[in-house]
Amino acid sequence: MTRQAKPAIAPEALRELQERTGHQFLDHERLRRALTHASARDRGGRDYERLEFLGDRVLGLCIAEMLMADFRAANEGELSVRLNQLVNADTLAEVSDELRLGDLIRAGSDVRQLRESHKKNLRADVVESLIATIYLDGGLDAVRPFIRRYWQDRAATPTAARRDPKTELQEWAHREHAVTPTYDVLSRDGPDHDPVFRVAVAVGSLKPVEAEGRSKRSAEQAAAEKMLIREDVRGDE
Repeated sequence: MTRQAKPAIAPEALRELQERTGHQFLDHERLRRALTHASARDRGGRDYERLEFLGDRVLGLCIAEMLMADFRAANEGELSVRLNQLVNADTLAEVSDELRLGDLIRAGSDVRQLRESHKKNLRADVVESLIATIYLDGGLDAVRPFIRRYWQDRAATPTAARRDPKTELQEWAHREHAVTPTYDVLSRDGPDHDPVFRVAVAVGSLKPVEAEGRSKRSAEQAAAEKMLIREDVRGDE
């Protein structure tokens, strides 16, 4: 008689996760790995990183497929903008929160002590690893309904076709001021596993805007968005 694998998480939590994803997980050990950060590896040294790698590609394919079907009049440029908005860390972290994955993620105490804003990448990574787990259980037929359930409405929002802040700011700066925005890293604080970058963006003679982020890129995007809002190029949403 085959011995049944122990649940990766408590039975009640597993039941709720299966209801929220619409998927009955077949490999509980793989599910456990999908919820395990490198700081909490088990003796086998397994964590979600390889699953995250696969899930990222599966998500991109399914989102591209969904956009092709739902936005038949959109050109390649619009489809690319929509896809980038739907697969970025902000959107993935939102999905993680809807799934209430936070309490299920296994991570070391140093990671759990990070500020919530700095856990965004962790929450996003786990969504991608969960997508890989569903895909490995049942292929694209299993993962497509899950992705449509959490991404279809997001794809239809007015901001889904909006360019990223840096691109939008550059286009506006060229059009209105005939200059290219410049970014300067003002500081980098915090430990290596939890850095905080402070960046300033300047557009011609306009007063610079500063913002922080966990990476140089995210700080630049945040600064660009603050500039766009201040100059009434986009609304504060």
